[in-house]
Amino acid sequence: MKERYIGLMSGTSMDGIDAVLVMIDGDELRVEAALCHPWPTARELHALSTPGENEIDRMGVADNLVAREFATATHTLLAKAGLTPEDIRAIGSHGQTIRHRPQLGFTLQIGNAALLAALTGIDVVADFRTMDMALGGQGAPLVPAFHQALFAKPGALRVVLNLGGIANISVLPGNPGGVYGFDTGPANTLLDGWYRRHQPDGGNYDAGGKWAASGQLIPDLLGKLLAHPYFAAAAPKSTGREMFTLDWLDGELAGTAYAPVDVQRTLQALTCHSIARQLPAQPEAVGTSQPKAELFVCGGGAHNTPLLAELAGLLPCWHIASTFDLGIAPDWAEGAAFAWLAQRFIHRKPGNLPAVTGASRPAVLGALYLAG
Repeated sequence: MKERYIGLMSGTSMDGIDAVLVMIDGDELRVEAALCHPWPTARELHALSTPGENEIDRMGVADNLVAREFATATHTLLAKAGLTPEDIRAIGSHGQTIRHRPQLGFTLQIGNAALLAALTGIDVVADFRTMDMALGGQGAPLVPAFHQALFAKPGALRVVLNLGGIANISVLPGNPGGVYGFDTGPANTLLDGWYRRHQPDGGNYDAGGKWAASGQLIPDLLGKLLAHPYFAAAAPKSTGREMFTLDWLDGELAGTAYAPVDVQRTLQALTCHSIARQLPAQPEAVGTSQPKAELFVCGGGAHNTPLLAELAGLLPCWHIASTFDLGIAPDWAEGAAFAWLAQRFIHRKPGNLPAVTGASRPAVLGALYLAG
């Protein structure tokens, strides 16, 4: 049965709201329309992600603000596609993560799903992470199940790398039982935060990685940053901006006088080296007769050419491309994933992979908010 779903996603970097309209027909998924809706108050949301005063009132206001911006993105997407709310089976809303602390057993995404349903006239599936955490899981990453369903190739090693605020990988070894994935560490969260601090009039992020590319690598600093215990921790694991903060970076920089642009260049290297170190064994270990393993990149970092070039230099035996080669543009892969998760909920199918999150069993993820 053919059904349309909308996925709404705003990640750790908060560079915009991805709204993705998909048609799902059995095991096939096709993106029909997509857009990125800008955040009007991204800096306020960034501030809310750090512990501070009057958090409950601030969170309550932001909860409704996120829902209203998600609703605006939805209406804009419907207009772009020439559709009405009645054409959509459900919205899958990830919301905006403002705190992710799996070590304490909780995660928090805002975006008042009831208000979103009322404003759009479309049923909303939200709160995807808490059931997995209730079953002992990390609540993240959730996209590997989607990557397995759409991108796995029997007998081939594929890895899908999402370069958002945090980088995460889905390892698809070609046999369904072997899929695993986890957050590898920071991607854009430190790069964006450091850029905003030192280039306050240059926007919210280092477009195309140009500023980082003009700097020089600081090997001693890179080694110090890579010593963070998260990188050596065993999976299942997940992380967020709460762990890799500018305060943490400032502590590592104490007593130094590095040029800010050189620190930016080194943060790029931190992203690349932490990913490369945590990928499966490189293909040359199994013999030259084997084809190259494939790494498909999605997320905002897929547009950072210098970062991808550095990553390719660290992974000479991998074929690196974007998810565009698999049928979904890199900007829309995560939004499509939450549309897919909404469809899984509606049809009462599990949305998590216990081997990825550490949950005790597969589970239907989400909660339903009816529009009428």
